[in-house]
Order: sequence, then C-alpha cells, then structure tokens
Amino acid sequence: MVFGVQPTPTAVKLRRLFYMAHFIHSHIAHFYALASPDFVMGPDADPAERNILGVIGKVGLEVGGEVIKHRAYAQQIQAMLGGKATHPAWTLPGGVSKGLNEEERKEIEEMAKSCVEFAKFSLKLFEDVVLKNQGYVDLILSDGYKLVTNYMGLVNDKNQVDFYDGKVRVVDHEGKELFKYSPVEYVNYIAEHVEPYSYLKYPYIKERGWQGFVEGPGTPIYQAAPLGRLNAADSMATPLAQEAYEKYLETLGGKPVHHILATHWARLIELMQAAEQLLELAQDPEITSDDIINIPTGTPNEGVGILEAPRGTLTHHYKTDENGIVVKANLIVGTTNNNAPITMAIKKAAESVIKPGQEITQGVLNMVEMAFRAYDPCFSCATHAILGELPLKMYVYDSKGELYKVLSRD
Repeated sequence: MVFGVQPTPTAVKLRRLFYMAHFIHSHIAHFYALASPDFVMGPDADPAERNILGVIGKVGLEVGGEVIKHRAYAQQIQAMLGGKATHPAWTLPGGVSKGLNEEERKEIEEMAKSCVEFAKFSLKLFEDVVLKNQGYVDLILSDGYKLVTNYMGLVNDKNQVDFYDGKVRVVDHEGKELFKYSPVEYVNYIAEHVEPYSYLKYPYIKERGWQGFVEGPGTPIYQAAPLGRLNAADSMATPLAQEAYEKYLETLGGKPVHHILATHWARLIELMQAAEQLLELAQDPEITSDDIINIPTGTPNEGVGILEAPRGTLTHHYKTDENGIVVKANLIVGTTNNNAPITMAIKKAAESVIKPGQEITQGVLNMVEMAFRAYDPCFSCATHAILGELPLKMYVYDSKGELYKVLSRD
C-alpha cells in the first residue's frame, strides 16, 4: 500500500506458504513447550519437571522427536523461501525476491503432508490427555479462567478464519457481529488507552469508550488470540480444521467460548488449518511460476497492513517520505490487543486460586501464570523492549490490606 503496488498472484501464494509454515512452528512451540507441561505434568508439578523435558519423559521420546521434527520442518520451509527462518529479507513491495523451483516444491509437499498428520496427532493428544481428564475439563470450564469480552479476528469473504488477508471482524460477548473493517479503517473502530504504570497500551472499541477493566455486556474490551479468532469467525477454512472446530464448540457449549484455557485447544485447531493450507499451497501448480514481483513505479506515501500473528491481530501503519523512508509508524500487535484481557485474566485467576487459610505455593503462582500463558504474550514485541526474562512477582495481601507474602519466579 505504501508503494502503491499489489503482489502478483504467485507472490501472494508464496507469502501464504511461508506464513502457514510460520504459524505451524510458532503454535507447536507454544503448545508443547509452554502449555502442555501444565496439562501433561499437572499445574502443581515440581517446576523442575513441569517443562518440555518433563513432558517428553512422560509421553515418550518418540513423541518428543516428532515435536522437534515438525517444528524444524516449518523452520526449514521458511528458510528455503526466505533465505533464513527468522528475520528474512524476502518480501518486497509488489512481491518476493525468490521463487520456488519444482524440486523445492516437492520437498515442501512431503513436509506438509507430515505436518497434517502431526496436527491430527496433536489434536488426539489433547483429547486423550486433557479432555478425558475430568479435572482438567473442570479447570477449563471454571469461573476463575472465564472472561466475557468481545472478540476480534481476520476473516475472508465467507467469514472463515484467515491468517494472511481479509477484513477484521469483531463480535460481541454473545457472538453477534459488531462491525467489520478493512486495514485503512482501523482508526475509526479501535482506540488505545494509556495507563501511567505501563509502556504497553490498552486498545478498546472506540465507539464504546474506555470504561476500565470491565467484562460482560457493553464492555469495550476485546480478545484477539486463537480463542478470539475462532469466536470472531463463522467457521474454519479447511475441512479437518472445521471438523475439529465443530467438536470444540459442541464440547464447550457453543460459541462464543469465554474459557481462557480453551485457547490451547483453539491453537491446535489453527495448527490443523495452517498445515492443511500449507499442503494445498504446495500442491498448487502456480506456486512455481516465475511471475513473483510487480515492480513499484509510484511515489511512496502511506499504508496500513493487517494480518493475524499467532498471538493475535497485527496492525502496521506506516507513513513515509518520497524515498520510502518511514517518518511515522503505529503498531498494534497481538499482545497489545490482549493487554487488558491479560490483566483481567490474571486478577480473576489469582482471586480463584488464593483461598483463606491456604498455603501460597509455587503451584499457586503457576495457576496464576496459566491465565496469561494462554495468550502466548510477547511483551518485547508489544513494548519494543527485550527483557530477557520474565520478572514476575506476586504480592499477596491479607483482608486488612497488609502485605502477607511475596512470591517470585527467581
């Protein structure tokens, strides 16, 4: 948009191919390394065991090998296209810098077939380990991990989940569409609130105004992670993902789903769609075409782009000078969209697990962490700062407002 040029059809398919691989590697990393220890090992397990190594020890080395292999497949596909998996210099205004040859296409096709099978396996694992454990189901459905808000997600012209392109759709707490907008219209619908104690802004629905951290009917707060995407859409875009989506809704009582921990299930359904679309694109005869770029000829100016990051809807707005040098920028990333819900979810989880007379343990701290871990937050992205650690502290106050205990990850 800044350069006034549209990518070629082949370039769009190549970008989508790359992005499906990105979604696969990110969702695998989050579910298996960050989320599954809470369910496979248990939320109260010793922190020394409540990690990916503990999970592999419990489910078996073969499963661990499949996790590593398929995340590597996704990274390999990104490197094959972009030159390197992380921070590639491949996408250009009007297209991409490198195409795909037939040998590479066949290699990606075989990896994509394997990724589809791995997504099936991951959904079955969730069913066996989580859904067949009544204690975990009760935890997912508990009020302490329930947050009633609005929901945001990118959809195609059929209102199906689309990670790469489309319009942003926002539905209310009952699942009714509030509005749908194209990228250039985002400032008409979304505003950003600032609190003095945080570098991270709090986006909200503009027409409702900032009302504070409130949930329920009329709230301006919305969620935009996998849970939000599945609530905002009418359906998934691929058959196996749709089948899993229908089971998800049937099990959880229909849509919208307000249960925060169900985000992990939603993430696996998205993994299924990304794998199916990866395979579909790898089998597209046009994917190896040499027509991969339209050279821009206009004078750069201003543009807005929106897609779905694994952590939520991602908006980039840039204004440049006549040479294409950025002079003004505004970014609303996935974690920024979810900033208010994360804050509210932490509070609800803490209130639900801290009980009178109960010892405050590391397990309790982890139960609070589970509330925001569902969102897969990237605070370095959202605040544009790299901490290198998660300096989490929990302050517990008694009924008189006096500090009772401090728990810290370190």
